Amino acid sequence: MNAPGLMISAPASGTGKTTVMLGLLRAFSDMGLQVQPFKSGPDYIDPAFHRAAAGRPSFNLDSWAMGAGLMGAIAAQAAGADLVVAEGSMGLYDGVAKPGALGHGSSAELAARMGWPVVLVVDVSGQAQSAAAVALGFARYQPDLPFAGVILNRVASPRHERLARLGMEAAGLRVLGALPRRGDLKLPERHLGLVQAVEHPDLDAAIANYADFLRDHVDLGALRAAAAGHALPPAGALPRPPAQRIAIAQDAAFSFTYPHILEGWRRAGAEVLPFSPLADEAPARGADLVWLPGGYPELHAGKLAAAENFRAALARHAATRPVHGECGGYMALGEGLIDKDGQRHKMAGLLGLVTSYETRKMHLGYRRAELMARMPGFAPGASLRGHEFHYSTILEQPDPPLARVDDAHGQLVSETVSFRGQVSGSFFHLIEEDAR
Repeated sequence: MNAPGLMISAPASGTGKTTVMLGLLRAFSDMGLQVQPFKSGPDYIDPAFHRAAAGRPSFNLDSWAMGAGLMGAIAAQAAGADLVVAEGSMGLYDGVAKPGALGHGSSAELAARMGWPVVLVVDVSGQAQSAAAVALGFARYQPDLPFAGVILNRVASPRHERLARLGMEAAGLRVLGALPRRGDLKLPERHLGLVQAVEHPDLDAAIANYADFLRDHVDLGALRAAAAGHALPPAGALPRPPAQRIAIAQDAAFSFTYPHILEGWRRAGAEVLPFSPLADEAPARGADLVWLPGGYPELHAGKLAAAENFRAALARHAATRPVHGECGGYMALGEGLIDKDGQRHKMAGLLGLVTSYETRKMHLGYRRAELMARMPGFAPGASLRGHEFHYSTILEQPDPPLARVDDAHGQLVSETVSFRGQVSGSFFHLIEEDAR
């Protein structure tokens, strides 16, 4: 059987569910429990916060981009855990209109599939009993969805709490906690979401503070008793490595890699060799492949432009062996990157791509790619699923396309991938090869 679990979700983004999630992970861990975190949907940042809070790696689970085998293999990471706590994305029922591998990508789908009761974090600021009508709608919208109860967030006063609780009681909804409004419990953010865990000035102390707050205002015993789960789905294989020795950029500019990708590489026996472009480090000389993940190169463009040792070593590698970049890594492989102030910075020059943050444009959504040329680990004709999220504007992209890319609705997404020789890149982050 799967470890019993809970899905921490909300009616919408911005309700405080991540703070609740981190506090619960640490509070349950402090009780001596082995807690396995998961993240619903394609998020590159939250799993690192989960790991810091729980002391166990956190993994994404995604019903649009992942098939049953991969979902099972990732869910199996809960083996040996006492409790699963998963964090939803956006609102509980938010997904795409056209289903993917297993569904539409909503947190509700994942909770129903895994049998994890939903804990709805409800921001009650500006309302009292009316919040119950919102929560009741979420509880009844999908009748077969297991629903544990609600946590009231941003409660203004004891009177406010009493009124909100009365509304929930009248609606037949269990209140599992009530969190007073506190301005110091908000994590810092930037344009792609939270500031990365590695950049937080004192993350462990912040998470400990969240845990103390949750212990004071949430019924942890009732939450643990509400946890449930179905039997684990059959496990397939994690993604196979695209090479035996993989040099991967890992620093504040390059950190967005799905944890299940790296876990699959390592379990298959690949050597994963981290290096830091920001420290002007060269990738390992004996690497078969250099992989530049996504991240925030636009915040470090000047430092990357000055990293001559890194850029020279990358060019030497690319002369004989493959290099691949995802999103921020793709931008770093291009000719230039223009920052938000309009200053152009020289990048690696291995592709003709020029991107700009001076005029921001959001690119967001699931992607399905049919490869037209070879990409490390995949032959032409392979079908890949992934996700794209960035604010860069493409000014130049003269190289041939690596793939035909469609969004979740089957609409063509142009200017997303390209290649030159052994160098390739994509604005989408790979999640899984589509078995079709």
